[in-house]
Amino acid sequence: MTTLFADPVVAWAAGSDDPGRPLVVLLHGRGSHEQDILGLASHLPSGPSYAAVRAPIAEGGGYAWFANRGIGRPLADSLTATTAWFRSWLDEVAPGGRPVVLVGFSGGAAFAGGLVLGDPGRYAGTAVLHGTLPFEDAGVDVGEGRLSGRPVLMVHGELDTVIPAELQTRTWSWLHDGSGALVTSRRDPGGHALSAGTVAVLGNWITGLVS
Repeated sequence: MTTLFADPVVAWAAGSDDPGRPLVVLLHGRGSHEQDILGLASHLPSGPSYAAVRAPIAEGGGYAWFANRGIGRPLADSLTATTAWFRSWLDEVAPGGRPVVLVGFSGGAAFAGGLVLGDPGRYAGTAVLHGTLPFEDAGVDVGEGRLSGRPVLMVHGELDTVIPAELQTRTWSWLHDGSGALVTSRRDPGGHALSAGTVAVLGNWITGLVS
């Protein structure tokens, strides 16, 4: 599949576009855009640079990370194409040696999962917030121990009716029991939204990665 996307639209948190710092990349949900998630940076620890990237596929009034056949179910060719597009940008702004942390919400969580499953050693940590990982039908490797030793933060909402329950269950189970990842997990009492409690856990987790 050959697909041409426009150059990434990237919003940086004020004062944080510093190539000498670890980079935290914020990935918004489906149908949203980079400005909607950029505000999260003001609630996270100082020290890293924070960049919010706009997904490459226009959809309604917002943007999507991949074409899909249902919520949390990327089409393999589309995920491969958008992953390559993202990596082209990332490898310019964060060459080897600069720590990179992915923070994805909802559709952005699935995209973050696709990125880390494609190249586990590239990322210092991956946060999957109110979302699901992509699985085999999306063309990713979810073999035993695929994320061995990689830090992953996973948050699911107990009242989340947006992400299909079976995908939430499979993501939770595989990360804990099959991935080999260093998992920090939280079951938020709310629904499909970032609560203050989750943001606090996220902040502490990032601090542990980059301090």
